[in-house]
Amino acid sequence: QVQLVESGGGLVQPGGSLRLSCAASGFSFSRYPMTWYRQAPGKGRESVATIREAGDRTSYADSVKGRFTISRDNHKNMVYLQMNSLKPEDTAVYYCYVQYWIGATPRDYWGQGTQVTVSS
Repeated sequence: QVQLVESGGGLVQPGGSLRLSCAASGFSFSRYPMTWYRQAPGKGRESVATIREAGDRTSYADSVKGRFTISRDNHKNMVYLQMNSLKPEDTAVYYCYVQYWIGATPRDYWGQGTQVTVSS
């Protein structure tokens, strides 16, 4: 079955960097766009960055443009989120997401999340 496992979160000071990883299994990884979402305390889940199947096209939320970079390795079934110049407002649980199609039915899959805390 589809599995997404995030890692790499932690506590970092403002201005610091973290690299999140997501290991994917159970589906043809190279055929699907992948997205990082985040959810801050008391807020809804928001899309942070998306990468297309071949990794040649990416899109970002305005709040992270120029600071975050999404990438993928289709040989390793991995997707990454490099986060630089972190701000306290980046504090959230970060989730890896894929919309996987079973026949004509789309299904949403999420990882368990990894906590990122930006604080001095």
